Amino acid sequence: MAIKADQLLDAKGLACPMPIVKTKKAIKELKPGQVIEVQATDKGSTADIKAWSEKTGQQYLGTHEEDEVLYHYIRKSSDEEKQEKKHPQVVDNESIASLSENSLILDVRESAEYAFGHIPGAVSIPLGELDIRVNELDKEKQIYVVCHTGNRSDMAAQKLSDQGFEKVYNVEPGMSQWKGETVKEN
Repeated sequence: MAIKADQLLDAKGLACPMPIVKTKKAIKELKPGQVIEVQATDKGSTADIKAWSEKTGQQYLGTHEEDEVLYHYIRKSSDEEKQEKKHPQVVDNESIASLSENSLILDVRESAEYAFGHIPGAVSIPLGELDIRVNELDKEKQIYVVCHTGNRSDMAAQKLSDQGFEKVYNVEPGMSQWKGETVKEN
């Protein structure tokens, strides 16, 4: 696949949220219309970069994988003043320590991250699968969306709100600072 990039960003070996953090910084240096190629090894970066691009108005061109490296391509928007939108309903980790029966914790990290430790009872739907699996969620429940740092969960919370879910809360700082019980998959 040959896409001409104006800038290369090496984010190989970095885990969430670092590929996005570095992409945000690097794209500021580009002129509108220029393309950045982000090389990453974090499998979650595909969904993260696509969702971040949509959220900030950048043009996500696509991703391809070669030798376990993901090559993401993003064209900088001409609308430089577009503010990055954040989901308005945010709660901290302590708020989800004891929830009512009409609540659900939605873990949007990648399956491997979930398997290595998640909040008991949390439902796993990785961000990249959310659009096709949204029908598995109950709009009547309060949904607390968690990821590693609050970045992916923010994007997921916005997606759910856009699809008519009204009781959606982004959990920050997420699993990176979770002090409660965790469960591992066998």
